[in-house]
Amino acid sequence: MPVSRDPPDRDPLAAALRPPIDETEEEKASRIAEEEAARRVSHAIDEAIRQEKQQRKKQKLVRLLLLGQSESGKSTTLRQFQRLYTPNAFREERVLWRAVIQLNIVRSINSILDALTDIRRRDVYPSTPYTSDPDSDSESENHIALPPHLEELRRRLYPLRHVESLLIAKLVPPNETEATTLGYGGSNSVNGNVPVRWGVHQPPSHPFQNKEVFVRPGAQWKLRSSGRPQSAGTTGQETVDESQAVLHHCRADIVALWNDAIVRQILRRRKIRLEETPGFYLNDLDRVTSLQYYPSDDDVLRARLKTVGVSEYSFHMEAGDERGTEWRIIDVGGSRSQRPTWVPFFDDVTAIIFLAPISAFDQVLAEDRSVNRLEDSVLLWKEVCSNKMLAKVDLVLFLNKCDILDSKLKSGVRLAKYVRSFGERPNDPEVAQKYFRSKFSAIHREHSPIPRKFYGFCTSVTDTTTTGGIIAAVKDMVLREHLRASKLL
Repeated sequence: MPVSRDPPDRDPLAAALRPPIDETEEEKASRIAEEEAARRVSHAIDEAIRQEKQQRKKQKLVRLLLLGQSESGKSTTLRQFQRLYTPNAFREERVLWRAVIQLNIVRSINSILDALTDIRRRDVYPSTPYTSDPDSDSESENHIALPPHLEELRRRLYPLRHVESLLIAKLVPPNETEATTLGYGGSNSVNGNVPVRWGVHQPPSHPFQNKEVFVRPGAQWKLRSSGRPQSAGTTGQETVDESQAVLHHCRADIVALWNDAIVRQILRRRKIRLEETPGFYLNDLDRVTSLQYYPSDDDVLRARLKTVGVSEYSFHMEAGDERGTEWRIIDVGGSRSQRPTWVPFFDDVTAIIFLAPISAFDQVLAEDRSVNRLEDSVLLWKEVCSNKMLAKVDLVLFLNKCDILDSKLKSGVRLAKYVRSFGERPNDPEVAQKYFRSKFSAIHREHSPIPRKFYGFCTSVTDTTTTGGIIAAVKDMVLREHLRASKLL
C-alpha cells in the first residue's frame, strides 16, 4: 500500500501566495510588476514615518506624560505647568473654577451631615452616656439622639443639598448619567491590620462614602461653568450666583458645624479626615463664602474635579534659549479601569513624571477597597520602570503629598503600624521621606531594562512656592536630555 507524504511546505499562507502552476510568461511579468510597485509603496510609507519622527525631534517638541493612580496629583501638576508657563491664560480661567470650589465646599459639609445621621454613644461620649436604650445588650453600641444644637444646624444647612444638585447640573452634561457612580472620599478611612506585600496594612471601608462627580477632558465643562447659555432661557451664571448666595447665607452655620467639638469627635471616631482630601476649604470659610469671592491661584490648585479620559495641554516657550520649543503635557486617568489606555502614549514620549502619594500609606483605592494605595503605587511604579517601551525614557518621581504626610505623622499616626519594614525608625517626616525615596529608587535601579539616572523629588504639588522651583528644575532637565538625545546639543 503506497504511503502518502506531506508536502514540505505546509504553510497555508505560502501556499495561497504561490504563483499558479499554469501561469503564463505575460501573467508572471504583470505579477512581478505589481509586487514591485507594492514594495515601493511600503518603503515610501516607512520612510515617511521615519522622516516625520526625525522632523519632530528637530522641531524641539517635548512630550511629557503624567502617570500615577487616581488622586495622586496629576491634574494639579498639569495646572502648575499652566500657572508657570501660560500665566495669563491661567488667571483668566480662575473664575471658571468657582463652581468646582463651591461643589467641593458643599460636599465637605454634606459628608459631615451624613456622618451625623447614625451616631452612637461611643462616637460622642466614649465614657459618659448621653441617652440609653434599656433593651440593648451592648450599651456602648446604643444609638443616641443628635444633640439639639446639631439637629438645628442640620436642619438649617439642608439647602446645601439643593445647591449640590444645581452645581452638578452645571458642571456635568445631562447625558453623563454615570457621572455620580464613582466612589468619592472613600480612600480616607484608616484602621485595620490586614497585611499586604511590602508590610502595608489594609484599612477597612467606612460607611460614609458619597459619589464623585467627574467631567470629560476639554473645554465643555468650563463653558458650562462660565455661564454661557446651554439652552434657550437658561444660563449657568444664575446657578453660580445662587450657589454663592446660599453659601454666604449659611456661612455662620457652616463655621459652627465645622468647629463644633462633638462633630470633631464624631469625625475622629469615624476616621473621616476631610483635611487630607483634595478640595478642602473649610479652614478658609470666611473668604470662600464671601459674595465677592474670586478664586486665587492656590484655590484653583487645591480644587478637586475628577476627569476621565486624556487631557493634553500644549504651550510654546517664549523666551531664552528655549524659545520656540513646544511642550505637550498629557494627563491620563489613573483609576484601574483607565490604565490600559496608557500604552499608546508611550510611543515617542520624552519623559514621564510619576506621582506617588506617600501620605496614602493608611488608605485604600476608592475603586477597590481591598487594595492599599501605597502598595498600588509601588506596584505601578515597578511596572513603569520595567516596561521595555520606556527603557530610554527619563522617569521623574514625585513622592507627593508630603505636607499631608508631615501633619499625619505629627498627629501621632504611626507609619510602622502600616508599613512594617519601616521598623523602629523614628516616626519623623524627614526620616519617612528618606525611607520612601530609597525604596522607590531601589525599584528604579533593579527593574529598569538598562541603567538610567534616578530623578526623585518630595513634593506637595498644591504648594506654589516649593513646586514652582521643582517643576522649573524638571523642565530644564527634560529639555536638556531631549536635546542631547536629538543631537541638538
